[in-house]
Amino acid sequence: MSANLLQPEKIEIVDFKIIKGQINSPFEFDVTQVNGHLFNVNFELGFNVPDKLIKADFSVNVETKSLKEDTEEAIGAFSFVYVFHVENIEELAKVEQDNTVTVSPALGNALASITYSTTRGILMTRFQGTALSGFILPVINPNKLIE
Repeated sequence: MSANLLQPEKIEIVDFKIIKGQINSPFEFDVTQVNGHLFNVNFELGFNVPDKLIKADFSVNVETKSLKEDTEEAIGAFSFVYVFHVENIEELAKVEQDNTVTVSPALGNALASITYSTTRGILMTRFQGTALSGFILPVINPNKLIE
């Protein structure tokens, strides 16, 4: 399993679903008082090597951080599923005897990058016109998602 075996053109998103998309914003929420955001993400991969499929589950939770400490904050919770077809998966992932899968770091990085950046774009459109409109999922090192 070598990094140079990764061929991006052999990776295809074949399915995508928003499993959960929820924004809770108090009626009296004042978006001008937002001083920042707190967020966390979760990324998990599942493999169907014989069918050359990889499922990425990705969730994001966002909360406003207002200037006034006693403010009820706006909260967003989203969960996504991406299904990838990887034509040369047998060169990039190996099913071990204990049924775990060892993945090429390059493939893990590519899937994390695609999932994270696609989610960023979706959230930007979903958050427009809401109390979370000022939040943009920041650029990160995608390797942090697969650690």
